[in-house]
Amino acid sequence: MFGENTVQEMVEKYEQLPKDIQWHQIGHLQSNKVKYIAPFISLVQSVDSLKLLQEINKQAEKNKRVIDCLLQIYIADEETKYGLGFDEAIELLRSEAFAALKNIRIRGLMGIATNTDKEKQLKDEFHELKIFFDGIKQSFFRKEESFNVLSMGMSADYELAIEQGSNMIRVGSTIFGDRVIKHWKNN
Repeated sequence: MFGENTVQEMVEKYEQLPKDIQWHQIGHLQSNKVKYIAPFISLVQSVDSLKLLQEINKQAEKNKRVIDCLLQIYIADEETKYGLGFDEAIELLRSEAFAALKNIRIRGLMGIATNTDKEKQLKDEFHELKIFFDGIKQSFFRKEESFNVLSMGMSADYELAIEQGSNMIRVGSTIFGDRVIKHWKNN
């Protein structure tokens, strides 16, 4: 599995790398960019609105596929982060508009914690998302084994995220460092 923040870089890498790679869109995704990744994307980790989910569904249908998605839940104490509030996520899942989407599959939730050194704050944010995940699973996806992904934790906080129940982490900069991003942009 390879994750990418930007659609343009993902498409470039997809063209150059083996086709058996499972690609995950991990950064904020604009609706107008979905068409570029719909033919091959394995998982969109950053669905933060019904509008985006509807566009993913539309492009998945055009490509005769079902695209797996995670709902991005806003858990950070930062205005720069994206995501649905807890109440917005519940409203989305209860909506007739969501029920009409046949070419997407919600696999779980994703959240990005506050960028802080305060361990208690990080644990609390991750714990809240785990509790919410369990509630969403019970309320909306009780009979769906495929709803099993809780994506939280990045290079700086993944250990705390795992302690709190994360089963998918994003640790690209720990593995590759910043040089890969800089190298890719310069070529």
